[in-house]
Amino acid sequence: MAVLTSLLRCSFSTPQLQSSQFQRWNTWIVGMKIGRAISLTNSTSQLQRRRRTLIYAVSQDAENSFKKTVEVDKLIDMLRDSNPTELQKLVVENVLAFNESFWIWLAARTETCKYEDDKKDYEELALSVMSVVDRLVRKTNEKIESATDVLKEILKPIVDVTEEITWPPRDPEALVLMEKELSQREQDGQLDEGFLAEVNAQLRQAKADGDKPGLEAMLQKVLQLYASRVLSKRSYAMKGNEILKAEAFLETLIKAPEEEWNKLLLDGLTLGKGEVSPEELYAVIKKRIERTLIRTEGGSYQQRVLTEYVRGIQSRTEEIVKVLQGKQQ
Repeated sequence: MAVLTSLLRCSFSTPQLQSSQFQRWNTWIVGMKIGRAISLTNSTSQLQRRRRTLIYAVSQDAENSFKKTVEVDKLIDMLRDSNPTELQKLVVENVLAFNESFWIWLAARTETCKYEDDKKDYEELALSVMSVVDRLVRKTNEKIESATDVLKEILKPIVDVTEEITWPPRDPEALVLMEKELSQREQDGQLDEGFLAEVNAQLRQAKADGDKPGLEAMLQKVLQLYASRVLSKRSYAMKGNEILKAEAFLETLIKAPEEEWNKLLLDGLTLGKGEVSPEELYAVIKKRIERTLIRTEGGSYQQRVLTEYVRGIQSRTEEIVKVLQGKQQ
């Protein structure tokens, strides 16, 4: 970040008084003291011109400041309305615009939001922009990895030295390492549309081959981990000081591994041991899908992966509800 720090310092340095200006001012004072009328007259005239120049300069500064604010507003609007691919392009094209003024103005706009959802949008936008800027700085002199390379690094802890794929992995620690690698890659902004397209392409091929169940399960797990991480960034469980139980329960399911859903549903639904009715859970699932459709680009891999993950929770809920209702009859 040294480059950005240097840019910030340059952008906000304070101009110093020119020594020649001070000398001229000193001449005028000496002239006044010794009563030289001509010098005094000239000095007065110069001071008047200097005053008019100063007023004009202040006016120009205010105008320039206003123009810059308008430009920052336009940039924020463009970033807010962009999809992940467009956002990265905008950040690259306007990298020098992300100075102290930009972040101050973005924070101001966030604080003046009327609705909590809008405020969360701006907070998420700030994190996304910072992530892209940080990656640009760190990757300036490095080779940017392809989507295939990124996927290989994520799967590396699972695939053994003989390239044999077993699922679930023999070593439980391998799955933890895979999750950590995916989390870091997502934080670096590398799990973009290209990456999701690569995972989906390999998953389709594995299904078509029909003889690689381990690879198919592993790729499915990558998409589940991705969806869980992205969806967990936004919480709807609090309304003022009130905890919305159904929303909180859904968020618990979203964060949990798919293998734990059955137990969580048995313990959380009113048909089992919990406090959330199936109807309440279905309602918040429907609302979360609608929110995801609104906040992602139509037809994108990200939209498909996120909505399929939430629909997977709904399908599992329906299965558990049938089992529990059958026991009660």
